[in-house]
Amino acid sequence: MTDIAWQPSHGQLESLFVNNPSLDRLEAYLNRFNPIRIMRMEGMEVRHSNILGWLLDPLETHGLGDRFLKAFLSEALKGESPKGRPTALDIVQADLRDIEVRREWQHIDLFLLSRRNNWAFIIENKFHSTQHNGQLSKYVEKVRSAFKPEEGRLEVKGIFLTLHDEDPEDISFASIGYDSVCELLPRVMAAEGQSIGQNVRVFLDHYIEVIREATGMSVERDEMEQLARALYRQHRKVLDFILEHGASSNFSLARDEVFGEKWGDGEIVEAGKQQFVSLWSSGEQFSFLPLSWYEALGEDSYTWPGCENWWAGFPVICWMQLFQGEKGSEGSIRLFAEVGPLSAVGGRKGLVEAIQAASAKAGIADIRFQRTAANEGKKYSKFLKDNIIAIKDVQDIEEMSRAMQALLKKFQPCFDAVAPVLGQFIEYAEEGDE
Repeated sequence: MTDIAWQPSHGQLESLFVNNPSLDRLEAYLNRFNPIRIMRMEGMEVRHSNILGWLLDPLETHGLGDRFLKAFLSEALKGESPKGRPTALDIVQADLRDIEVRREWQHIDLFLLSRRNNWAFIIENKFHSTQHNGQLSKYVEKVRSAFKPEEGRLEVKGIFLTLHDEDPEDISFASIGYDSVCELLPRVMAAEGQSIGQNVRVFLDHYIEVIREATGMSVERDEMEQLARALYRQHRKVLDFILEHGASSNFSLARDEVFGEKWGDGEIVEAGKQQFVSLWSSGEQFSFLPLSWYEALGEDSYTWPGCENWWAGFPVICWMQLFQGEKGSEGSIRLFAEVGPLSAVGGRKGLVEAIQAASAKAGIADIRFQRTAANEGKKYSKFLKDNIIAIKDVQDIEEMSRAMQALLKKFQPCFDAVAPVLGQFIEYAEEGDE
């Protein structure tokens, strides 16, 4: 805590607040206009389904035809067994302009039907919500009973769209992440060029910004976080004084209840008998590494190619995040761990496989990657499962701090199992500047 007797001088306050270009950049970033965020739609699963349903319909007003539809379906089916039809290659070669898109038909988030090809696609969209037992497997029978093709057999494919790298309960469903949507949509927009109206392009840019931030893929956000950390180091005493005497979010206060008040900038903090390196914090999110991971990765002696602007620059990261419910005061707290965009393909693949092997050896069921996590081209792979605790009141500091403590206690065996394998990958790092 800041010494009560100390207070910033007039010159120190001027240095921070008067014509400070770094502060101006941060203010401009925080004040960006985004209608999706202004309407608080960015966390609402049903709104994402509506936007995706619009994008997947070739006859809609976006000007993309069936290009995004084919890109989305083929990416989801890539790597699936060629015995099942349609395959990714079938999608690429097909004419899908007859696709019918239905929202919430038979409680299916997105249902796609191509009568010309006798293909049906069930898309289950999980942005923040969790799966329910048997939710996916029951849909195929509903579709087969409702649609009788005139010729041949109706081929039904399930596609599980996830923000958090979950695997579907029904293993016959193919998986695709929102990170793929982030990569596919800009490429399709670039390919279509002049066929996209200016209003559509602006809207899609806003939408891409929202899902990039939700998936941790926003380069601009990474740059602003780096800038914020540099600004904090330069004006630390002044900012600590302001934070101590200003307002703090209840989530941040709950974090302080668990870890103490010296959060951030690489400080070592304790929660119970566990030690962590605190890295970054915002009103509804904070990132960290278990101390054992930090030491195994060479502390901050190395740089990791591909991860320089990702979180704290390490190839793995942990963070906790508060998600507020759509109605009332309820919400949830989740604990995430993720392998990031290490540019060495072999290194990233090896890291994913080593974590999987360590968890299997330790008999830990709470570590599980998505099936495509080690594939070439994959950049972000979360791996903690059953990592959510519901909160009745997001204003209740004690309830939130108890949830944080429970998550840390539950996943301590995961932290312990992963730590020994991380040091094997120092060969993929580069010596940092002394």
